[in-house]
Amino acid sequence: MFLIVNKYLLRKRFVGLTLWPFIIMKRATLKNDVVFINHECIHLRQQVELLILPFFIWYTIEYGVRLVQYRDSYKAYSNISFEREAYQNENNLDYLEKRSFWSFVKYL
Repeated sequence: MFLIVNKYLLRKRFVGLTLWPFIIMKRATLKNDVVFINHECIHLRQQVELLILPFFIWYTIEYGVRLVQYRDSYKAYSNISFEREAYQNENNLDYLEKRSFWSFVKYL
């Protein structure tokens, strides 16, 4: 994992983004935010499990489905299975040690 701080690579509403093997963040202070880093590390694991490119294809398709379903971009984003898993487990710093393979499927 490589941490990159660059406020220009992210849209206004985003503070972080994971593109395996990089975690891109707007502010350097986020490097010390263990919950933020854990959330992004969950995404790293998801990306590796799906062999990276299929992760982004699935993510985009699921976002489109959720956008039609909820007609709200934030609700669509919040209900993507990958995000649901990461948000629900970001405070559990042991989660990745105990997480089973393809756990995001439980959040579909």
